[in-house]
Amino acid sequence: MTEAGSTYIVTGMHCGSCALNVRDEVRDVPGVTDVVVDAASGNLTVVGVGFTDAQVHAAVAEAGYRVTS
Repeated sequence: MTEAGSTYIVTGMHCGSCALNVRDEVRDVPGVTDVVVDAASGNLTVVGVGFTDAQVHAAVAEAGYRVTS
């Protein structure tokens, strides 16, 4: 299978620590191989194989934030 990337907008992040919390939760999603988070823009990019949007949304929620798109 080929890795694919998805980009999401996360609300509520204000600093680098926020971004690290999101990154750490999303990294634990099965199939995710890379996570890039930018707290300033709210962009979350997830790369991997076999993960779902629902899994990413749940991981972001576990970190205390919300995906808006």
